[in-house]
Amino acid sequence: MVVQQHRSGGGARAVRALAVMGVMAAAAGCAGGGGDRATSAADARGGAVEVVRRAAAVLAGDGVASAEVSTSMETAAGGTRVTIRGTGAYDFRAGSGRLKVVLPPDAAGGEEHRPITELLAPGALYMMNRGAGVPEDKWVRIDTTALEDGNLVTGGVTDPMAAAELLRGAGAVTYVGETDLAGVTVRHYRGTADIGRAARLAAAPSRAALAAAAQGFRTGAVPFDAYLDEQGRLRKVRHRFSFANEGGPVMEVVSTTLLYGFGVPVTVRLPDERDIYTGEIGQGRA
Repeated sequence: MVVQQHRSGGGARAVRALAVMGVMAAAAGCAGGGGDRATSAADARGGAVEVVRRAAAVLAGDGVASAEVSTSMETAAGGTRVTIRGTGAYDFRAGSGRLKVVLPPDAAGGEEHRPITELLAPGALYMMNRGAGVPEDKWVRIDTTALEDGNLVTGGVTDPMAAAELLRGAGAVTYVGETDLAGVTVRHYRGTADIGRAARLAAAPSRAALAAAAQGFRTGAVPFDAYLDEQGRLRKVRHRFSFANEGGPVMEVVSTTLLYGFGVPVTVRLPDERDIYTGEIGQGRA
């Protein structure tokens, strides 16, 4: 089944399904200036909360709708850090995307993991090359509304739409200033988002997963750094999650999502039922 083809103009058990990913460096350089730019900066400061809260709506709107995606996630627990990276594309109107997720080399020097293909769809995550006893030609389907984290960290990639919808829960937001990100001037905002509030305000496709996440984290407050361009499009967002891992040490997860190439065509074909593995999944490898 094809979900949509869209073209728009303008450590260890640390995250059950995978492990988790590293922070992508942001190209930064303060921009000065006066006149219109100074006025624009003043406007950015004054409406910081509303600008950030609108990020998800802008992404799903006319002239944006889809984008290429680069992600990184880093987990730290008990002195161990694990990093995972992903690349792909996402359709924000359909709430679907396709990503290739690269796991880090085995710390014990074992064989490198094959990249995992992930299909993101409303309420579901599909994974190919999942390992842990899953046949190589089969997909694993996970109900994201049943996950304690709502798939904000489980897949080793934060669903790009969920990352943006989480900003609807932004409370106090500080406008940090302008910076350069891969040659694009962006405005940097810093604040804290409440997962429960975000779940109540999110669009329907993301609401149930965020509601599950509101119950699963150690704290519902998620610090973030968001970078938006002059059109209000989210270009980069970094979230810092914190939760207890099955009675073990507190898990710190930093998830970063980069968006670019807006309007790229995105096709997501969900696997047939016969191609989905329904047997037991081991815990050894993500």
